[in-house]
Amino acid sequence: MKALSLQQIGKFAYQSVPNPTNLKPDEALVKIHRIGICGTDYHAYRGRQPFFSYPRVLGHELGVEVVETGAEVTHIKVGDKCSVEPYLNCGTCQPCSNGKINCCEQLQVLGVHTDGGMTEYLKLPAHKLHPSQLLDYEQLALVETLGIGAHAVNRANVTPQDKVLVVGAGPIGLACLQFAKLKGAKVVVLDMNENRLAFAKNSMQADEIVLVSEDNLSAIREKLNGNLPTVIFDATGNPASMKQAFDYAAFGGKIVFVGLFQGELSFFDPLFHRRELTILASRNALPEDFTNIIRWMEEGKINTSPWITHRINFDDIASDFEGLLAPDNPLVKALIIL
Repeated sequence: MKALSLQQIGKFAYQSVPNPTNLKPDEALVKIHRIGICGTDYHAYRGRQPFFSYPRVLGHELGVEVVETGAEVTHIKVGDKCSVEPYLNCGTCQPCSNGKINCCEQLQVLGVHTDGGMTEYLKLPAHKLHPSQLLDYEQLALVETLGIGAHAVNRANVTPQDKVLVVGAGPIGLACLQFAKLKGAKVVVLDMNENRLAFAKNSMQADEIVLVSEDNLSAIREKLNGNLPTVIFDATGNPASMKQAFDYAAFGGKIVFVGLFQGELSFFDPLFHRRELTILASRNALPEDFTNIIRWMEEGKINTSPWITHRINFDDIASDFEGLLAPDNPLVKALIIL
């Protein structure tokens, strides 16, 4: 079968690899139909992804079809359409034992720490597959991206009384926006890209948008009737942006870092203590996030139609990937079609 490997920074290569064999009783073999391209993939392509090594088959946002199941698998059957939970945890370490399997000490994420879904078939632990009888492969490929936002919003315990600021209107920030709105909160989105802000406002129902300027704080206060956000989600992975979040937060507020960067972050401790801020990291998502998102999508509570702005055939990725990174490309989410 064919696979696409990122050989080194900026260089893809198609390869012929063996079909997966020797299915274990608790595993399933799936055929890949759709692959979402994630910020992680772009970072890896540019050489900016932490905890990454080359060569690597990318791809962890997957819409798949079950083609074979092991003898012990009962919750899915051949022909089922599924979303893939791409976080391969050990099940025995302290966080796994405490239900924090997204923080497994030996976590292997498909397409990051181990080869992922930019291939024709993949063998997976069956419990990592989340089926739907109603959704299509494109919707199922979006579930993982949405899960990152859903988990972050759950980490912050967002309520209808919260005033939320989302910093960064990329896919992860938009996912935070979508689930904060689902919780009933008022949401302001801050970004330096006018097109992305327009998308957040017109397609994703952001309550207010703020274009980055020399006085973001005043602009944020204006949008919140003189108040400051009680919850901030920074989805930029930019250290300057992350540091500025401490200035934006209301007294008693929460800052959730969803993006990450390769470095140290410092802040002014007296301000942190005076405002009694809470800092949270948010990593990946939990199985219940996948289950809930699929149900909400099936019930029509989450509109996925605006998300997919680009579709690319699998055979064209090596040649077309660079173009997705063009500064003038109105990209939100690209999907690979197999």
